[in-house]
Amino acid sequence: MVDFPTAARRARHLFPATCVAAALLAAVAVPLGAGAQPAAVSTGTVKYDIDDVIIHPVHSLHGMVSSESALASDVGVEVLRKGGNAVDAAVATGFALAVTMPNSGNIGGGGFMILHDGKTGKDTAIDFREMAPAGASRNMYLDANGNVVQDKSLFTQAAIGVPGTVAGLTYALEHYGTMKRADLVAPAVRLANNGFPVGETLARLFVAEHDHLVKWDGTRHVFEHDGKLPVTGELLRNPDLGRSLALIGRDGAKAFYDGPIGAAIVKEAKAHDGLITAEDLKNYRVVERTPVRGSYRGYDIVSMPPPSSGGVHVVQILNILSNFPLKDWGPNSAKTIHAMAEAEKRAYADRSEYLGDPDFVKVPVKGLTSPAYAKELASQIDLEHATPSAQIKPGKPQPYESDQTTHFVVADSHGSVVSVTYTLNTNFGSGIVASGTGILLNNEMDDFSAKPGVPNAYGLVGGDANAVQPKKRPLSSMSPTIVLKDGKPWLVTGSPGGARIITTTLQVLVNTIDFGMNPAEAGSAVRVHHQWLPDELRIERGLSPDTVAILRSMGHKVVERQSMGDTQTIQILPTGFYGYADQRDPNGAARGY
Repeated sequence: MVDFPTAARRARHLFPATCVAAALLAAVAVPLGAGAQPAAVSTGTVKYDIDDVIIHPVHSLHGMVSSESALASDVGVEVLRKGGNAVDAAVATGFALAVTMPNSGNIGGGGFMILHDGKTGKDTAIDFREMAPAGASRNMYLDANGNVVQDKSLFTQAAIGVPGTVAGLTYALEHYGTMKRADLVAPAVRLANNGFPVGETLARLFVAEHDHLVKWDGTRHVFEHDGKLPVTGELLRNPDLGRSLALIGRDGAKAFYDGPIGAAIVKEAKAHDGLITAEDLKNYRVVERTPVRGSYRGYDIVSMPPPSSGGVHVVQILNILSNFPLKDWGPNSAKTIHAMAEAEKRAYADRSEYLGDPDFVKVPVKGLTSPAYAKELASQIDLEHATPSAQIKPGKPQPYESDQTTHFVVADSHGSVVSVTYTLNTNFGSGIVASGTGILLNNEMDDFSAKPGVPNAYGLVGGDANAVQPKKRPLSSMSPTIVLKDGKPWLVTGSPGGARIITTTLQVLVNTIDFGMNPAEAGSAVRVHHQWLPDELRIERGLSPDTVAILRSMGHKVVERQSMGDTQTIQILPTGFYGYADQRDPNGAARGY
């Protein structure tokens, strides 16, 4: 039996206050999915007994999908049930999310996929990040005085990068999938045509982003009815998007990049001083890259390489933390949080200097992910006092060289796993729908450094490595990640969250590897974040007041912020698949069979 007082104390220490009641209810709830939870589950380093578990992950025996939309997860798991592999299910889930999560799921944006092929053992990274149009220029967001023009890189046609999602999903299917494209897109077509009920989270976002959405004719046509944007419970239909998806199902990426959809995007750009041309669309290419790899306490970390900064800095921070006994200090203790924050400051300082599109700049990946470099950075950390960010500068990794967003994860019965993060950038992206397509377009150009040292929408600063250039891909924090144990998938995870993606993903890894938490516990624990500038340690509500007081006494400027991230995680153990969709957004779900 569960010791409720013990569970309550543990919940208040580890989990946001708003989750305590749900955590205790979950302690006695029967997990969803096929099969019963065993009495004890081995994570590889420790065993957790069911009496010690506060929140149960979903358990299944044959495969699993976890996403921020229960409807999209249902679509993906049905593909697995019909014999599709993890890539097939990921493609179907990705297109479904473009319907059910118009604020971040997309075919008008871009992203990254990390894949482990269970049959060959191959790990690969598929880069379908947006690209700057050929007409882009370094100072395009500056006025005559050299100052950044407010919102030009966010809510105008000039904010839109050449989308990559359709190219990326169809590329993955052609190279690693098994099913017909039209069959995988069909569920998304039905969702767009038939509609789905708007949840509370999406309804709140419509209210928050009202002004950015209603000023565009194409956007009003899709979302505005009787002068109002959708409210909770209202059925949201998008037949224009349904027609676009049906064209993609029939003709593939050609329909988007060299067909009627692309023509509509170009027409919209010409009407509002945008940059995207027909040639930009035709010239878009997916890039298959070698993943960033690292090792942490006996586990192999496989994550996204540049132009994402995510994998590099997840590995870099883990390398720094490997020099400290986190397991002895405990989860969310002041010592653990302090070490984590100090490691994050140094990684984000390096990010500002070195990270960019590797096709345009040399990124010192090997140096940044070198354990020896991490040991040097770890030696700079004072375990009793916070180092002010003003005293931290980008390091010198070169000597160690040798030559708003959504996430979903899939695991199949053949040992393949897929981790995908894709985005429009901020909620609803630019807010612009290309008239007649139903497709919201990204504002990913804001992820470039408009001017060295000037923060973007997420407060991140950058320099020359991430300056605007034609056909360049903007830097990202997206961190789709796979953890291998003895060469086999053990965990697959990731998160949305802008600048906080890296630290959110990091904490899931630390919680599972160092502290033996199951995916539900790891995903529900209180999160903290430090990104070097601004010099503040952000925490979610629910961290122990005693811990906060200790952190402040160490010199940290502790600031309570809104919830951070929305993780999707699947753990693969001999007893089956264990998944958890972060309930910071209650619309998500892990589904297994």
